[in-house]
Amino acid sequence: MNDLNTAMDLMKCFPGSFINHNGEFIAHRRANEYFNFATCADELDVKCKVLEWLSRAASKGEPFRTDLENKNYQRFMLDGINKYLGTNFSHDDIDEVYTYLGNRCNHAKTLLFIESGYDVSMLPVRLEG
Repeated sequence: MNDLNTAMDLMKCFPGSFINHNGEFIAHRRANEYFNFATCADELDVKCKVLEWLSRAASKGEPFRTDLENKNYQRFMLDGINKYLGTNFSHDDIDEVYTYLGNRCNHAKTLLFIESGYDVSMLPVRLEG
């Protein structure tokens, strides 16, 4: 994907972030929190990756030595996710997102979650099929 506007919008939401020479979006340099932006076909793919690959960091990421640094890191990641997606997820909400969508464990559900307008209450619902 070569959508400069999407890339710029994403980077504005995570201050200090960048896209490296491998096409990886680096959301947080010190924690090495990233996903492969180059493989995104469109903005929907970017939204999926934000939820599937960055939710763990916002939920329970602890890459630093102190509790304060880790709480600040989790808040930074959650704030960036909320800003990019136009959501207002709480810490409890992002825990649910990570549990049911993190690490791309259920991509079909991620797509439905986005389509629902990010309705957290639908996450525990089992998909048939």
